[in-house]
Amino acid sequence: MPAAKDLAPSGKLRVAINFGNPVLAQRGPNGEPRGVSAALARELAKRLNLPIDFVTFEEAGKVAEAASQNKWDIAFLAIDPTRAATIDFTPPYVLIEGTYLTPANSPLQKVEDVDKDGIRIAVAENSAYDLYLTRSLKHAKLVRGVNTAAAVAEFEQGKTDVLAGVRQPLDTYAKAHPGTRVMEGRFMSIQQAMCSPTGRETGARYLRNFIEEMKQSGFVAQALAESGQSASVAPPAGER
Repeated sequence: MPAAKDLAPSGKLRVAINFGNPVLAQRGPNGEPRGVSAALARELAKRLNLPIDFVTFEEAGKVAEAASQNKWDIAFLAIDPTRAATIDFTPPYVLIEGTYLTPANSPLQKVEDVDKDGIRIAVAENSAYDLYLTRSLKHAKLVRGVNTAAAVAEFEQGKTDVLAGVRQPLDTYAKAHPGTRVMEGRFMSIQQAMCSPTGRETGARYLRNFIEEMKQSGFVAQALAESGQSASVAPPAGER
């Protein structure tokens, strides 16, 4: 099959899985990838009749950096124009919210309050929300941690006013830390897509069609439900 040869020239489908986003990927009892990303990858490998090799990461930024290093054949990342130089994206399959965590007694009440002079935002470097906020903020300052844990530490140490991140993990954090709260609303809708390194157009076209089928068939919704995650399945391409 031409798509199989284009996507996996080595004969094995190397799949990047980012454990840093628990909405999309979780570790099974033996450390194996689970969740909607892994389910999609296994279904793709089955259709292409290819063996699968999971390459795991802890941060989305590291997955993106590895695109130009021939370390993976397909991955699951948020769509961002900054990444498009080295990565071809399908339409999104899942939509998740980027929002802020703040101390419970903070005067900042809603997302729109954050972009003001003197406000400091902790963020994981090269995450989708870092890239977006870098482009969109006009007044607030980003304080970048080398990874999510470092960004959380900046916030916990009082070095920032808020922590930017994905709503679901922030909700989990807030439940474990009663002195914090997650803001209502969002500063961005994070469009999660399947992707391949640039230059594999036959494979990229196959992936685009594959993702549309997986959304419309109910496969994505079922995989999310089976992994216990609540997120919105993206509408068909061309719809909003």
